[in-house]
Amino acid sequence: MSAVTAERLGDSVGAAVVGVDRDRLLNDQDLPAWCLEALEANGVLVFKGLHVDDTAQVAFSKRLGHVELFPNNDPPEIFRVTLDPAKNPAAAYLRGTFDWHIDGCTDDIPIMATILSAHAVAASGGETEFASSYEAYESLSADEKARAESIRVVHSIEASQRMVNTDPSPEELALWRSRPSKEHPLVWKHQSGRKSLVLGATAGQVVGMEPDESRALLDDLLERSTAVDRVYRHEWEVGDLVIWDNRGVLHRALRYDPSSPRDMHRTTLSGDESIQ
Repeated sequence: MSAVTAERLGDSVGAAVVGVDRDRLLNDQDLPAWCLEALEANGVLVFKGLHVDDTAQVAFSKRLGHVELFPNNDPPEIFRVTLDPAKNPAAAYLRGTFDWHIDGCTDDIPIMATILSAHAVAASGGETEFASSYEAYESLSADEKARAESIRVVHSIEASQRMVNTDPSPEELALWRSRPSKEHPLVWKHQSGRKSLVLGATAGQVVGMEPDESRALLDDLLERSTAVDRVYRHEWEVGDLVIWDNRGVLHRALRYDPSSPRDMHRTTLSGDESIQ
């Protein structure tokens, strides 16, 4: 059997996996450990043209870790990423994915990783961009690192949703605020010993800082973290499967027409590490 390899796609994030087909995805006993190690090293793994169905995606995901469930979905492990409300009642909420973010920053424990497969793509737009939040920390000066490690930030659903809906109805506002905000350190000190910045659309306010100063700081850090030369942009084709490390990668979808057929099937690996 030929060796599985990871070929770098960007300077700081992203690698294409070569040597894996559907059969190997499901049956190679060494592949799960290899994938988790490669994910830690590269942040994003791209499997081109696998064309896996939901059953295969769920089976592969369970080989990597604990898969979260969505009880109202069929199958319950699959969450459909689409702007079509007939396919996903939460379609309007997904507009928040058009801005840089880390999933689960309003949860006690963010998810570990996301596995996304393309079943239909947009004619224009809909690419997914990735940037390493590990690299974001490492690129800071020594003084900036010391300051960052003293900063705490409040994250909320409202902060992210206001970026795409500046005039919410009372009902929308109540829904956003029904999910409690979370205060996290700006620097995530991981169990592995690595450090990353916790940034993105949910980051609404630096604790103890005036709003204008807070916004300027968070915007500056995010802009530097997602500079063009630090970003891998994945241009989807039907059949692609992509995994990213949610604990060390910022991501966003580029805007696309809501009437587009774009339909991504997502499985989610539960996390086991709080932000601290």
